[in-house]
Formats: sequence, structure tokens, C-alpha cells
Amino acid sequence: MEQAGTLPTAVESVSVVVPVYRSVETLPLLVARVHAALADRPHEVVFVDDGSPAETWAMVSTLARNDPSVVGMRFGRNAGQHSALLAGVRAARYPIVVTIDDDLQNPPEQIPRLLAALVEGVDVVYGSPASVAQRGWRRVSSAAIRGLMASALGAENAARMSSFRAFRTNLRDGFEADLGPSVSLDALLSWSTSRFDSVTVEHHSRTEGASNYNFRRLLRFAVDVATGYSAVPLQIAMTLGLLTAFFGFGVLVYVVGRAITTSASVPGFPFLASIIAVFSGVQLITLGIIGEYLARMHFRVMRKPSYVVAESVSSELRE
Repeated sequence: MEQAGTLPTAVESVSVVVPVYRSVETLPLLVARVHAALADRPHEVVFVDDGSPAETWAMVSTLARNDPSVVGMRFGRNAGQHSALLAGVRAARYPIVVTIDDDLQNPPEQIPRLLAALVEGVDVVYGSPASVAQRGWRRVSSAAIRGLMASALGAENAARMSSFRAFRTNLRDGFEADLGPSVSLDALLSWSTSRFDSVTVEHHSRTEGASNYNFRRLLRFAVDVATGYSAVPLQIAMTLGLLTAFFGFGVLVYVVGRAITTSASVPGFPFLASIIAVFSGVQLITLGIIGEYLARMHFRVMRKPSYVVAESVSSELRE
């Protein structure tokens, strides 16, 4: 086996990690296109089934048993895309890892572009699409989440992050410990390196089904990243507290000043109700932010795993 972490060459071996959820028809085509794109170098395809229905695992098992360069892993229950990526990265055998979705929106033929950009002085390369084949709300929400990650992780290239990435396998040494649930591979990579880059790639429309990421899941992911890998939400809560304190002081000056200058008090119920609503809202937001941090600590104390691999399958030739 080759040693992970060496500089890429023309024959550097590649592990292609694919998180799989409810995909069936695209998987054989994905494997064939990966083989064609990486025909000039040794490679493997690691499918990680994230708790999909039985027919998905049946397809992964068939591909893995018939192709010695394919390995399949199945989670006992759904753990999330980034947990599946983490499992695949930990199982990778070769010095470079490429991650790609199972929906073929990122063409496997673009993998050599990522590998060519993974030069000396660069540890992670993202494939940033020139135009995204998604609905408007999804493009806006995804861009907002990338902006949040750029602020939370302090990574300048976070605005160009995508699920299509290539990086050196030895970066996983920085996150080999038990991480608990709700992980983010991009955040974990930022623990190991600050040497990020990106290249422009194509992005195609989905060939099968619809995205499993709705607005609620995107929002949940953003909250998990913000509270799991950054103190920015706590800083926001402190800022809100300071602003409301200044606001309260301003209200006090207004009430006392009105009483002194006009000998009249501020009208009661509407004014009081609005002030209470403002302060109560800020308090609830702050408690919610603190609660998110406490919940993550609670799961860490419980030692809830990031994922559980129920079974793995590979060709007898590989074994």
C-alpha cells in the first residue's frame, strides 16, 4: 500500500469516496465514469450507504462484489452526509481522497482537474461550479451557508466550498478521535490545514430523483457547523445582550427625560408590551444558542458515535 501524504504525481493513487442515500440507477454509471476518468492511475471507489432502503444496498453490494476496485459500507441508520464522508475518508487506502456526490451533478470527468490543482503547497482543492443547476432558493441558501462557514471557520476559500473536493489523505490524522454526531468534513479539514484552493468545474442537472436537502436540513446543518466548530454564535449572543442593554439605557433616559421636561409619563401598556417583547426575544435567542452548545456537549458526554457501520462488502479478489 502506498503511504498517504506524499506529493501528487502522474500515477498517484486515488480513493473516491461517495456518500449514498436512496440512489440506485446512477451508481453503475458513476463507477464506469470514475474508471474512465482515472484510467491512468490506480484508484478505488468507496460507497458509504447512509441508511438507505434495501435496494440501494443491494446495488452497492453487487458493484462491490463484481469490481475489485469498489468497496461498500452500510450504516445501521441514517447519520448524515458528512458522517458518511468521514467513514469513507477513514476507510480510504490511497494518498489522495476525492469526494463526489452520487447524483452525477458533478461529472466524474472533472476529477483530473481537481488532481491537477493539488500541487505542492495546496492540501485541499474544491470544485466550484461556474453555474449551479439548482433552484433559486437552494442557490441562495447554499451561498449563505458557505458564507457562514467562511466566518465560522476563518477559511478564506469557504465561500467556494462544495461537496466535490480532493485532498491529501493524511489530513485525517487531525480528526482521528471520536467526534460525536453532526460532523462537518470541511470544518474537520480546516483543523488540519489552511492551504485551500479551488478550481472551476461543470455542474449538471440531476439525472435521478430530487435533492434530499430541504430548507430545514440546510438550516440544521448550518446551526450544527456554527455551534459545533465555532464560538461565533456565542459572540453574537453577547453582542445582542450589549445592544439590548444600550437600548434599555436609552429607554430609561427617554422615560426620565420626558418626565422631567414635560411632567408627563410615557403611555403605559403599548410601550411596556413592546419593550418586554424585545427583551424577551433576545433572551430566548440567547438561551437557544446556549442550549445548542449544551446539547452538543451532552451528546459528547454520552459518547454518541458519528456513525455505526453495520456491514461492509468487497470483491474476493480485493480481500
